[in-house]
Amino acid sequence: MDRGPWWATFNGLHRVRHDLRNLACIHTPIPRNYDPTLHPFEVPREYIRALNATKLERVFAKPFLASLDGHRDGVNCLAKNPKSLTTVLSGACDGEVKIWNLTRRKCIRTIQAHEGFVRGICTRFCGTSFFTVGDDKTVKQWKMDGPSCGEEEEPLHTILGKTVYTGIDHHWKEAVFATCGQQVDIWDEQRTNPICSMTWGFDSISSVKFNPIETFLLGSCASDRNIVLYDMRQATPLKKVILDMRTNTICWNPMEAFIFTAANEDYNLYTFDMRALDTPVMVHMDHVSAVLDVDYSPTGREFVSASFDKSIRIFPVDKSRSREVYHTKRMQHVICVKWTADSKYIMCGSDEMNIRLWKANASEKLGVLTSREKAAADYNQKLKEKFQYHPHIKRISRHRHLPKSIYSQIQEQRIMKEARRRKELNRIKHSKPGSVQMVSEKKKHIVAVVK
Repeated sequence: MDRGPWWATFNGLHRVRHDLRNLACIHTPIPRNYDPTLHPFEVPREYIRALNATKLERVFAKPFLASLDGHRDGVNCLAKNPKSLTTVLSGACDGEVKIWNLTRRKCIRTIQAHEGFVRGICTRFCGTSFFTVGDDKTVKQWKMDGPSCGEEEEPLHTILGKTVYTGIDHHWKEAVFATCGQQVDIWDEQRTNPICSMTWGFDSISSVKFNPIETFLLGSCASDRNIVLYDMRQATPLKKVILDMRTNTICWNPMEAFIFTAANEDYNLYTFDMRALDTPVMVHMDHVSAVLDVDYSPTGREFVSASFDKSIRIFPVDKSRSREVYHTKRMQHVICVKWTADSKYIMCGSDEMNIRLWKANASEKLGVLTSREKAAADYNQKLKEKFQYHPHIKRISRHRHLPKSIYSQIQEQRIMKEARRRKELNRIKHSKPGSVQMVSEKKKHIVAVVK
């Protein structure tokens, strides 16, 4: 039966469509996994779980644990006992030193150590005694255990110096300690005169720290904007870097021998590699006032900073922005901060005579966890890491409530920074090519490196 030309046309179109469909199936196969244990919508389900885990993390973020009150003046320095997780020492601006038990959250001993400020406090590497320096030009060594019944509270040794000592730190392995003031002095515990004195410049030195790994190295910072590195074996300074503004203190990374972080007056923290001081490894920017103290976690991956802006922040070593900010309504200028040796807690001392105890991980559940709770926490952590760059999850995880004073200063500084950047770009655009160079943020604040 002849169906006419229309049938041939229809049949041809049908064949072409059939061939195109087969070609599409060959080049774009539909992936199917017929494993019955796998869900066809696994990624959407994991995303919802990650979103819920991120929201619950912010709901349960209650970092503040306790306030240790008892000082009658501002807390000026803190120290940890290397042999006891529960023992903490604090020195105040009225010359008083207190020893605290963190488990009971009570003061177990009070010593009137100095007249005037307690400028520095450190413990011996064995944990049996501790040293203090103050405005009365003395260095005193005290027993960690209190006096027995009927004995008076007396120091084991007292060294009378010629000038005011502004800081002290003990060697990590030997019976040697270092003090700073007009110069860096290295002392033997059994002698009343320093073994050696080192100086580079003529200004007052505010802080000195021993390297925990390469224990013969020291670092100090002075009010003439210098950070100076010393070698105790040669009794000479090695090199120094000069910054735009004064550095208040430094802290060595306990896991990487050459890395240290400096807390600066220009609201930033600078992580340096001592082998290449001309450029910092990272500039950490989030504070809105001078940074007064810094301390590393025992893992060496994070550090905590204390600032004049009445807050403390936790920074990852390789990030320029903080992952956490802690503050309370009553907390005033934070002068000192320490990270406990088990890496779980943070202590800070501030102007209004309190020592506050915080969780290092704000939403971490304290106490004994069951195996199911641990597995759930690990699973949620992996999900949050997997979806951390998704816009919705990123916004929730980054959001923090800030005091109005800090928030307004952040906005103001953002406007100022953008204006400076715009001015710099305009200057480059309207200048002769190559006459004005763009300077990176890392190199802007370094004045010079002297060897």
